[in-house]
Parts: sequence; structure tokens; C-alpha cells
Amino acid sequence: MASLEKIYYMRIILGVIAGVIAGIVIQPGTDQTTAVGTALAIAVVLFIVSIGISKNMTKSLPKEVKKKASYDGIIPFIFLNLVVMIIVYTALHQDLVLK
Repeated sequence: MASLEKIYYMRIILGVIAGVIAGIVIQPGTDQTTAVGTALAIAVVLFIVSIGISKNMTKSLPKEVKKKASYDGIIPFIFLNLVVMIIVYTALHQDLVLK
């Protein structure tokens, strides 16, 4: 079970990284469709990377554990991605928010 905990925490960290990247990349004045698409693309790419890493970490474990590891930690990944993206975007562009 230690490897599942590592995968869970890895996804938390990757969610934070995805949020930081999206918060930096999305600039003020970007239309909503482009901003959502950019944030979603960054999140999907990092989540696919995490699936590859989790498969590599669970090579020696049973098949049902491998299945669970593929999507273990998806909720914190999504939540932290959104929260960190909003915080970073607001921190970087607070002069526009406070007008």
C-alpha cells in the first residue's frame, strides 16, 4: 500500500504544478474558451504523465491494485489544479482584479 500512497501524493504535487503552470500561462484578456482549453490541456497532459509513472511504480503489484493506482488521487488532482490556478492567477494579476 505504500506505493499507492506515493501515487496519491504524486498526483497532489502534479495538481499543484499544473495549477501554477496554468495560472502563469493564462493572461488577462484571454477569452474564456481559450483559458479553459489551456487549463484543461495542461491538466490532461500532467495527469497522463502521472498515469505512466503510476504504471511504472506498480509493475510488481497485482492487477486490481494496478487498476486502482491508475486513477487513485484524481479528485485532489483536479481540486488542487483549480484552486492553485485561481490563486496564482489572482496573485499575478491582482492589480486588474482590484480596479
